[in-house]
Amino acid sequence: MLEEEYEKDKRVLPAHLRRQPEPERPFAFAIRPVEDRDLPDVREIYNHYVTNSVVTFDEDTWSLKRWRTKREQLAKQGLPFLVAESPTGQVLGYALVQPMSSKSAYRYSVENSIYLGHAATGKGLGRALLEALIAASEAAGIRQMVAVISDKGAEGSVALHEKLGFAEVGRMGRVGFKFGRWLGVIYLQKELKPAKKQGARKGLFGR
Repeated sequence: MLEEEYEKDKRVLPAHLRRQPEPERPFAFAIRPVEDRDLPDVREIYNHYVTNSVVTFDEDTWSLKRWRTKREQLAKQGLPFLVAESPTGQVLGYALVQPMSSKSAYRYSVENSIYLGHAATGKGLGRALLEALIAASEAAGIRQMVAVISDKGAEGSVALHEKLGFAEVGRMGRVGFKFGRWLGVIYLQKELKPAKKQGARKGLFGR
């Protein structure tokens, strides 16, 4: 059969004999508080950024023990630590806040962290996690949330925070050195509307 005859024959195959592309599965997830079973996935997500990017200034990977300690500390302080889970139970990303400082006067202010697994980027998950983190922080009585973002390779994170009401409040240049180059940081801040009255915030340091 000549090539053009083959192509013509292929075009007139009945519909039930033609190979149909599989429909793309919708990207689905649920956001919930972290559990101990999630920590191995959280560790893998974070360690990927440690070893492959300047989004975090950490140069050493985190152990599972370190993540368990982190989770316990945040729980004692009453601070949110959330994960996004796929319908099959895979952790797609996580978000948390931690104290800006150990000094007690900072007890109403936190710094956020949001990290996504590679397969979950570009699907709106970062925004969903940040929105959930803001809501959980407001419920915990937090008044100020600060994002400290690398000035290299994190343009998407800066844009996301600005879309959700964060404003740039400052920059510091050449304060980090990773992978043989100097890096700076961008500070963004958002005032929250806490559900609790000021003075009720005891989770961070006590009174």
